[in-house]
Amino acid sequence: MLLGFTAYILIPAYTILFVQGSNWFTTNFSVIGNRVGRQEAFVLWGLLVGIYFFYSLRIIVSRMSASPAGTWLIPLALILLSCAVVTPYLPETLPLRSTLHIMFSFMAAVCLVLCLWIILWKLYLNDTKKYRPYLTGLAGIAGFSLFLLALAGIVSSALEIFFTITSAIMVRRLYLSLT
Repeated sequence: MLLGFTAYILIPAYTILFVQGSNWFTTNFSVIGNRVGRQEAFVLWGLLVGIYFFYSLRIIVSRMSASPAGTWLIPLALILLSCAVVTPYLPETLPLRSTLHIMFSFMAAVCLVLCLWIILWKLYLNDTKKYRPYLTGLAGIAGFSLFLLALAGIVSSALEIFFTITSAIMVRRLYLSLT
């Protein structure tokens, strides 16, 4: 119940409220989250999303007949996301930390996608018909994310909102498929 509420209501609502008042295609979470008075909201968003994915994916893996290789990506993604939200993004005054922030953020998303792909591939090999839509969905999330990246020319809030919400919902549906 709590995971469903988190995936379908809390993460989408908080993610959209976090960027309220900003242009979704010309700014991003890093810029918004490092404005004065917004740092705590950014850390809270990162904790909410990171803990949700960590907990949900660990349960999914525990319900699989055999744990797939690459599950170490789950805690790594959480660690990288945590590092990203606590490392300031202030390129004019802290260029090295800003570069680290970008690397942490990007690698957290990459670890999440790779982990999801590994889990889905393993499930797909056991039940092709049931898990083909999930692989297609993950490809769709990745493909549309690349489209949003090309459209804005930056990792924009639109991209981050889309990726966060669709990934949270996919993980929730995957969780439900294993119950």
